[in-house]
Amino acid sequence: MPQRPEGVAYPPAARIHETPHHNGPPVVERDPPDTPVIDLTDALAGARTGDRTGRELVPVPRPPNPGLTDAEAANLSDVDGWGRSEHMRQLLRMVYDPVYRYWFRAEWEGLERIPSSGGALLVANHAGAIPSDAPVIMHGIEKELGRPVYGLADFFFRSLPVAGTLWSRGGGVTAHPDNAHRLLHDEGQLALVFPEGVKGPSKLYKDRYQLRRFGRGGFVESAMRAGVPIVPIAVVGAEESMPILARSGALARILRVPYVPFTANVALLGPLGLFGYFPAKFKLRVLEPVYFDVAEGQERYPRSRIMEESEAIRSRIQGALFDMLSRRRSVWFG
Repeated sequence: MPQRPEGVAYPPAARIHETPHHNGPPVVERDPPDTPVIDLTDALAGARTGDRTGRELVPVPRPPNPGLTDAEAANLSDVDGWGRSEHMRQLLRMVYDPVYRYWFRAEWEGLERIPSSGGALLVANHAGAIPSDAPVIMHGIEKELGRPVYGLADFFFRSLPVAGTLWSRGGGVTAHPDNAHRLLHDEGQLALVFPEGVKGPSKLYKDRYQLRRFGRGGFVESAMRAGVPIVPIAVVGAEESMPILARSGALARILRVPYVPFTANVALLGPLGLFGYFPAKFKLRVLEPVYFDVAEGQERYPRSRIMEESEAIRSRIQGALFDMLSRRRSVWFG
């Protein structure tokens, strides 16, 4: 177990976890005290501004692994410092490709706008009771561009037994400013974030394609600090793949989960609807990258500028969604 650094006091209700991977960047993980999921932009901003209850996130340094060189660690496993396994990703790509090609029939526009090298923060709208957009985006970019994509999400997903490990092996990383900076700046990777947080996939079908607020703009600050562009992506199809007809707030509180949905899939297919998506046609439009004319690596950036950029990006994605929907002839055939 890593030793507590001298002079660092841990908040009593907020524990910091570190995933024991091979030599590589530490993965900062926060165990939230009250609710299992928070907005991703709050998570990305929390370490520097404090989370919504005022508690500070404290990254924990990892001691070196004695007697084990980087080369020896690399030979032991293909799992990188974030927990991502290329063997696992290869297996997932093989299994998921028929779903991507024949079930969702994903169609991209502007894929060339995603940088072929260097770091970039991908930002997209989020939907579906069990969101189907993240795997479509990650698979499409890896398949078409040959670049790995890391998905930033709340610690709740990493904390799930078994599923949390599989999520990490598939490229999931806990949303935290330090993790985002290492991915984007130090390693030059592509990272995917959904700024709507849980408000996106939990919305009812009647509210489809109406973007929720993009949190406190932590994703913008992370991109500014790392000196990388934000690449907005508008996704059509996820809303209809698993639409929510109703939610149970009481049951969600009992189970301590963000929401308990009643979906059209369950209404039509019964228990099979828990695992099956409707074959909605996916269309994805990559918008022009957003660059920031600010110095990278600053401790803080003007809050007004961050919120202004965040709202501008949200408006661009919203406008693209309305345009794509106006051109769509059918939910199932595009």
